[in-house]
Amino acid sequence: MKTLRPVRPLALPFALAAALLPAMKAHAQNPDPMDIRGCTAIESDSQRLACYDRATGRVNLPIAQKRSDSSDTTIFGRDAGRRSEPNDAVSAPLSLLDSRWELAPESKLGTFNIRGYKPVFVMPVFATSDQNNRPTSPNPDNTVPTSQALQNVEAKFQLSLKTKVAQDVFGDVGGDLWVGYTQSSRWQVYNKRLSRPFRETDYEPEAMLVFNTHYDVFGWQGRLLGIGVDHQSNGRSNPLSRSWNRVIADVGFERAGWTVMLRPWWRIPEDAADDNNPDISDYMGRGEVQIVRELDNQEFGLMLRHSFRGGSRSHGAAQFTWSFPVAGNLRGYMEVFKGYGESLIDYNHNATYVGVGVSLLDWY
Repeated sequence: MKTLRPVRPLALPFALAAALLPAMKAHAQNPDPMDIRGCTAIESDSQRLACYDRATGRVNLPIAQKRSDSSDTTIFGRDAGRRSEPNDAVSAPLSLLDSRWELAPESKLGTFNIRGYKPVFVMPVFATSDQNNRPTSPNPDNTVPTSQALQNVEAKFQLSLKTKVAQDVFGDVGGDLWVGYTQSSRWQVYNKRLSRPFRETDYEPEAMLVFNTHYDVFGWQGRLLGIGVDHQSNGRSNPLSRSWNRVIADVGFERAGWTVMLRPWWRIPEDAADDNNPDISDYMGRGEVQIVRELDNQEFGLMLRHSFRGGSRSHGAAQFTWSFPVAGNLRGYMEVFKGYGESLIDYNHNATYVGVGVSLLDWY
């Protein structure tokens, strides 16, 4: 019988590698779903994430999913609210409100995940029929004394995000606490004469307590009830300073491809001497309704706002938006606004605005 020669110490790692290489290769091609290390060999983002979920017991949570145009989406994506099943099959999508507010138990993603809120867009062209060259207010400290040489064509962009900071605040009753932040800017980028200033930037932090609801009204399902505190200001000094604080209620309804959000609010009173815009509720309203329609990968939005007062205190506004696919996740965006309060500095200024650009994130 031939005597086996001992393996030299320096050759031992190479011998082990040679013995394990076929097994490692086979394991990479057919990873064990219960071994989290095997998930790293999966090239598909959605399947790799599903593998991690199964290996850690998270088999009923929403995951990122491939869109029909083969572009990957993340938590910011339009189709991020899909559910993964243990067999890797993708079930029906969550509803529109679920996809943004994690209402149903199976749509919960936990806390401190950055989510989309209002649309995120860039419009290189934002034109108006009547630029507000001399902003005014009943407070004399907030009336611009001389007219500004502003152009009617500028640029506009908006950033809007939110995150959940507490989940199921009231136990079985539910209630998720969200905080959000929206910033929108109007930039006189083509106004070389004034050194291309930012004409107006509005900052809007808010906190919202949101509940999941289940009831039907005329074929619409009531899915969301929320209450929140909102601060909005332009961060400027007098005479251009504008700001207000509100308590806002949100009542959300939906049906296939549609959402309707009713948003009445109450302005928190301020001292008369410090109120930059004492009549803002008569112009920017005491409530609004937001209607969103998803159709053939396009999104149509309509906002209607009113002061709910008569006579000389009756004012309102309407805004129509349209986003449509361009390439991958990049979408075209158009906005038309008519009425009062397109921005805080224009809260009591009536004009028509039209903008075109691209959308990075829509309502849903």
